[in-house]
Amino acid sequence: MGQEKSLYERLGGYDALSAVANDLLPRLIADPQLGRFWQHRGEDGVAREKQLLIDFLASNSGGPLYYTGRDMKLTHVGMRISESDWTIFMGHLGATLDAFSVPEPERGETMAFIESTKVEIVEA
Repeated sequence: MGQEKSLYERLGGYDALSAVANDLLPRLIADPQLGRFWQHRGEDGVAREKQLLIDFLASNSGGPLYYTGRDMKLTHVGMRISESDWTIFMGHLGATLDAFSVPEPERGETMAFIESTKVEIVEA
């Protein structure tokens, strides 16, 4: 009996996570409420954030990448991310996963993992 594949492998590996980031970030940036977080960011800063997002997702889903960014609390402190912001973000994440037809249980595992970071991100 073989070893169960990691979530990273089941999601499709690096290319799939990169595609998710490429779909999700524009949704967040274009959102009327969430767009404020990117108002004064240049292209290079957004590209760096995208790479950190990919690395974070890959590292935490059992992939071979090592996340070198700051922890979630330090990264988001002072941004005043509210419960409402979080709800909108999770809606966009769900829409992105739907756009890629991510099946259950991978969709559920991904949403649950991201939800587990909420306590370190939401300030209000």
